[in-house]
Amino acid sequence: MAYVTGAQRDQLYMAARSLDEFVHEDNAVRVIDVFVDSLDLHALKFKYAKLSATGRSPYHPAAMLKLYIYGYLNRVRSSRRLQAETRRNMEVMWLLCMLRPDDKTICNFRSDNAKALKEVFRMFNKLCVKLELIGGETAAFDGTKVKANNGRKNCHTEKSTKETLERLNKRIEGYLKELDENDNKDAEASKTQETLEQLTGRKAEAEEILRQIEENGGEAVCTADPEAKLMKQGNGNGYDVCYNVQTAVDEKHGLVMAFEVTDSCNDLGELSSMAAQTKEIAEAEEMNALADTGYYNGEEVHKCEEAGIHCHIPAPKPSHTPPDPEFCRENFIYDPENDCVTCPAGNELPYVRTRERNDFRVYANREACKHCPMKAKCTKSKTLREIERSPYEQDLAQANARAKENPELFQRRMELSEHPFGVIKSVWGYGQFLCRGIEKTSGEAALAFLAFNLRRAINIMGINNLSDSISRAFSCALCSF
Repeated sequence: MAYVTGAQRDQLYMAARSLDEFVHEDNAVRVIDVFVDSLDLHALKFKYAKLSATGRSPYHPAAMLKLYIYGYLNRVRSSRRLQAETRRNMEVMWLLCMLRPDDKTICNFRSDNAKALKEVFRMFNKLCVKLELIGGETAAFDGTKVKANNGRKNCHTEKSTKETLERLNKRIEGYLKELDENDNKDAEASKTQETLEQLTGRKAEAEEILRQIEENGGEAVCTADPEAKLMKQGNGNGYDVCYNVQTAVDEKHGLVMAFEVTDSCNDLGELSSMAAQTKEIAEAEEMNALADTGYYNGEEVHKCEEAGIHCHIPAPKPSHTPPDPEFCRENFIYDPENDCVTCPAGNELPYVRTRERNDFRVYANREACKHCPMKAKCTKSKTLREIERSPYEQDLAQANARAKENPELFQRRMELSEHPFGVIKSVWGYGQFLCRGIEKTSGEAALAFLAFNLRRAINIMGINNLSDSISRAFSCALCSF
């Protein structure tokens, strides 16, 4: 018995072999090739899609786009690693027709075409609608924190900056004192003076950062990526400098229909804009929106309902509970005709004022609470119990009722929304952005979600079938969306 042997490295072959022979017909790169070649890159506003009369010849944006889609599909997104792939990976050589751009050119393409990359993601989703890979009837909404390209050392809070200034002032005082003592020693005085200048420069920087923090109302300032924010991460992971990435995932096959990179620390104000994007892509008149309690915002739900988007959102648990559960807020009955609230003890609480910050209507009855024998069961306040009602209370109640009436559908929300995050962040390792700024990180996110959708489409339809369907869709002018 002998080992399986390979070819001799110095063996000469008479028959020439083409690049096409090294890439099997059932290879994902053929789908990438067909899809990108079908796009109108000039209409999508890719840089260098239209050549100028003078200057050095650039790489075709189609070749660079193919390289990035392939990289994100195969867990390679660093420009240096992509450069290495062009020299050793036969699939990439076939895809780029042996082109070998350097890492700087590759990196610049992603930075220069961030908006166009979002449009490519949108185009693929519109194509998936035509191919019936996206149902558009129900979508799950959620957000996740993705680390920014900004370390904690480059994130300055008001407290840490004041502490830094205090330390610098003490060190400067010490060196000034040392400078007076070494007045006659030229060598030591020169060294001390140099250190003192460095500390003074650092103090000026810290004072400027503190000024920016005060202008921003006490918000932390990030010096590496100023658009990123210090955010609380889930699962007890504390705080880090992040972006909040919002997604809408279709129920039919779990494809990501829309996304948005934001600097918002929570999800409260993100639902209506995301839902509008999703509805537009799906070309649906009505749809269901599944979201968790983080999206329980009356104004946002009202906008969705007006647009024909039916929300399923459970109400969050109240932050303050009364001593007796009988006196919880839901047992206070609102009378719309008289615009008052009746408490479980039978007392009427009339309207007293409207809160300026959120337009909530407040209902209370000081005299009734003062003489109520059940006050100890109702509130710990020494004065009275107040009930607040959102101006969109009816929309919120309807969203909460839908979530309770369809528990199986709402349970599907977690399965849908968490899967893309798990794959992209944990499996593929894209838990931190490489670029800086919302626009450029949006381009990064577009590539990641495009790769996720492309992988799912391949798994559903198969490579050959998907390639043929893409060709037919574009040739039949179905891409005019």
